[in-house]
Amino acid sequence: MQQQNKIQQLRKEKGISQEALAEMLGVSRQAVSKWESGQTFPETDKLIALSDIFGVTLDSLLKDEPIQSDEKNQESQSFWLTRGRYYEYKSKRSLFGLPLVHIHIGTGAKKAKGIIAIGNIASGVIALGLISMGVISSGLLSLGLFAFGTFAVGLLLAVGMISLGTFSIGAIAFGIFTLGAISIGVYSIGAVAVASRVAVGDYAYAPVAVGRYARGARVFIDDSPGWDFSAVSASDVRQAILEEFPNTSNWILNWLTWFIG
Repeated sequence: MQQQNKIQQLRKEKGISQEALAEMLGVSRQAVSKWESGQTFPETDKLIALSDIFGVTLDSLLKDEPIQSDEKNQESQSFWLTRGRYYEYKSKRSLFGLPLVHIHIGTGAKKAKGIIAIGNIASGVIALGLISMGVISSGLLSLGLFAFGTFAVGLLLAVGMISLGTFSIGAIAFGIFTLGAISIGVYSIGAVAVASRVAVGDYAYAPVAVGRYARGARVFIDDSPGWDFSAVSASDVRQAILEEFPNTSNWILNWLTWFIG
C-alpha cells in the first residue's frame, strides 16, 4: 500500500478529519490533502508525529509493507493528541456506537461525543463542557435531564445562575418548583417569589402568598422580628393552599411550609 493511502486509511480509522489532523501537526488542511493525494510527502518530523498519532511503526509508514501497530505505543489502543492548541482522548472501547470516554479540548469549537464526554462542546450520557448536552450535563450552558451550569436547562432538575427546569434552583430560577433569589414558577420559594399558585419569600406574589411583603388572594404576612416566618402558622398556610388548590400533593405542602412557623 502506498504511503498516501496509508495516511488516509489510518486517519479515517481514527475518525479524524483532515482539518483536525492538520491542526495536530501544525500544518494546513491543504498539506494533508496533498499527502493523501500523493502530490507531496510529509517531512520526517511529520512522519514521526503521524506514527505517534496513529500508533503504528514508522517503518510501516515509510516502506511498502503492511501497516504494523507499534506495541510500545499505547496510543494504538486509545489516542491522546496534544500537538498545537488541541487536546483529545478517545477510548477504543465503545458502547452503543459511542466511545466510552471522549475528551476534546482546545481553541475553537472542539466537539466531544461519548458515553462520558468532556469538551468545548460536549454531548453524551454524562457531558461536561462550555456547552454540554446529556442525561447529566454541566457547563457554561448545559442542557439535559439533570443540568448544572451558569445557564442550566434541565428536563427534571436544573441548577445554575439562571436555571430552567421542572425543579429549578438558581439565582434566577424558572420552572414548576423553583428556589432562588428571583424565583418564578408554579410553586416558588425565594427572596422574590412569583408563582401561579403558591409563593413564599421576602416579596411574594401568588394566589397564595407568604412573605414580608405579599400580594395575592390569600396573603400571610411575616412580621416576626427576625423575619424568619415564625409569625406565620404552617397549618394555616397548608389549609389555605388546599382550599385554593385541593389536589395539591402532601410532599408539595411539606416543601412549601417546612421552614414556616
